[in-house]
Amino acid sequence: MFMNKEVAWSVALTAAVSALLTIVAPTAHAGPIGNGSDSNNRADKTQGTSNGSGSLEAAAATRVKVSTPNGKVGDGNLTPINTNWTPPICWYEPAMTPKEFKENLEDLEKRGRGMALTAIHSYWDMRTVKRQYGNDENAFGDGTESSKNYNLDKQGEGMWWQGVVNPNRQNEYDSVKRPCGKNIFWVENGEASAPEAISPKVLAEYAYDSIKVPDTEIEMSPEGESTVNLPTWMWLDGAKFKPVEVTASIDMGDGQELSATTEAEPVSLHLDPGTEDAQVHPASGECPIQNGKIGTRYTKGNAEKTPPCGVTYLRATSNSGPYELKASVTWKISWKGSGGTGGDLPDGTFETTEDVTVQEVQAINR
Repeated sequence: MFMNKEVAWSVALTAAVSALLTIVAPTAHAGPIGNGSDSNNRADKTQGTSNGSGSLEAAAATRVKVSTPNGKVGDGNLTPINTNWTPPICWYEPAMTPKEFKENLEDLEKRGRGMALTAIHSYWDMRTVKRQYGNDENAFGDGTESSKNYNLDKQGEGMWWQGVVNPNRQNEYDSVKRPCGKNIFWVENGEASAPEAISPKVLAEYAYDSIKVPDTEIEMSPEGESTVNLPTWMWLDGAKFKPVEVTASIDMGDGQELSATTEAEPVSLHLDPGTEDAQVHPASGECPIQNGKIGTRYTKGNAEKTPPCGVTYLRATSNSGPYELKASVTWKISWKGSGGTGGDLPDGTFETTEDVTVQEVQAINR
């Protein structure tokens, strides 16, 4: 339900203001990793871009809370595999009750001509409000009696909604033409608001964007230098590579909450030796996860055996410099949300590289 006469949530920046203020929202759940929390995630910063007319588009910080039920496990960001899919750049969500709307505008009026920071982390200029609505800043909505005076007579029956930018995608938003740029609009509790409205799936996709996985730190034997024609055993610490969960939730008002938990489960390690003069084990280069482990730790006496996960280099690096070994872990992504919703999202991968030096020795005792 869109209004013909809405309050602009994107506003003209004054000449005196050359930079955006940075804000931090209230503390959220234990173990927060982003927006709406006390962390240093970009989600806690109000940013935006000009649409060419001097308005700041989608400047408000999201009210979505993000937490990691099983604690922080790493710093790596997942990249979707073999797909053009990306998490949403922006969406619409409930921003203020009628009472909060009125209080914010009254606070803005007290501040006069300067920029004001509202409780919803959006920048408004009172001159813009008055220029758009005359001197009656109480006349919002579609001009009917029910939508005037901030909809105070509907307190508890709905909320004012607005567009917000995905805090992890702010750089991308700057290059996209005005998505989620509708003015603030009123939504009754339980009603659909817009195609890009917050939903369990949007929350799941945002949680995907907030997943942090362990670094792919490969252990190798021999350490330091590999040897021509002798296999290098490779494995990963199984204790680190366990399923990772991120939960995203938002208070919809009237005691309702939407939430989604996205899980990333490690399924395999892919090895790229960095040269054609090498054999990978297994031949596919995909080392599966078995019993929570990737590869097998080398033990004395197995030097000439074929490792379940590893590389045999066929040429030394004395003339070429070290080989750049690439190791990437594939994570299977699934989610469960409010109202029995759920499904799968594109698999993700996290890759690291490591320089490998290979010596020219035909036999070695290990």
